[in-house]
Amino acid sequence: MNDSTELSPSEEMAPEEFDGGTAVACVILGLSFLVGAPGNLLVIWTILRHVKQRSHTVVLILHLAVADLLVLITLPLWIYSLVHTWVFGEALCKALVYIVSVCMFSSIFFVTLMSVERYLAICHPFVMMRWKTKSPMNRCLVLLWLLALLLGGPSVLTQPLDGSDGTEQCFIREVTSVTQAILLLCLETLWGFVIPFIILSICYSLVAAQLRKMSFNSKPKSMVLVHAVVIAFTLCWLPYHIINIIDLVCILGKKL
Repeated sequence: MNDSTELSPSEEMAPEEFDGGTAVACVILGLSFLVGAPGNLLVIWTILRHVKQRSHTVVLILHLAVADLLVLITLPLWIYSLVHTWVFGEALCKALVYIVSVCMFSSIFFVTLMSVERYLAICHPFVMMRWKTKSPMNRCLVLLWLLALLLGGPSVLTQPLDGSDGTEQCFIREVTSVTQAILLLCLETLWGFVIPFIILSICYSLVAAQLRKMSFNSKPKSMVLVHAVVIAFTLCWLPYHIINIIDLVCILGKKL
C-alpha cells in the first residue's frame, strides 16, 4: 500500500497505524472482558439462585455486579473500533457512552453506600437494626440509580463521532464552549470522586477507630479489609480524575 492510499471508514487499520498503545489497550480491554464478564455473571447468578437471605451488603454487591457487567459487555465493540473504526452508528455510540457513564457513577455510589452501611453496622448497631428492613435500602438504591442516570446525561450531549481523519471513533469528547467543558469536568470530578471519597474515608476512618476499641480474633483481618477498600477505590479512580483535573487546569489556562 503506497502512502497516497486512503483507508475508507470501514476498512481495516493498516499495520503501521496499529501502534503499541492501541495493542496494549486492546489486550487490557480483552482481558477485562474475558475475566470480568464471567466473574460478574457468576456473582449475579450465585446471589439470585442460591442466596435466600440477602443482607444489605449482598444486595449492594448484586447491584454493583450488574453495573459492572453492563460496562463489560460493551468492551468488544470498543476493541473492534480501536482495531478498525466505529461502524455501528451515532445512536449506538451515544447509547453505549451513556451506559458506561451511568454505570461508572452507579458503581461508585454503591461502593460509597456500602461504606455507610458498614459504618452503621459496626458503630451504630442499634440504628442498623431499625434499618434492617428492605424498604430503606431499596429506596437508597432507586435514588442512586436515578442520580446516576441524571449525571450520565451530559455524556450523550458531548460525545459525537469524530470523522476528521477519515475514520470514526466513539470516544472523542467535544464540547461547544469552554464554560461547558469546565462545568462537565467539575461535575464528573465532584460526584464521581470527591464527594464519594470524602464519605468513604470518613466512614471507614470511624470504622477503623471503632475496631481498635474492640477485641476479637479477626480484628487484624477487618482492619486490613477497611484499608484495602479505601486504597482500592483511590487507585482505581484517582488517575482518571487527575487527568480530568489536568484538563480543567489547561482549559482555565487558555481561558485566562
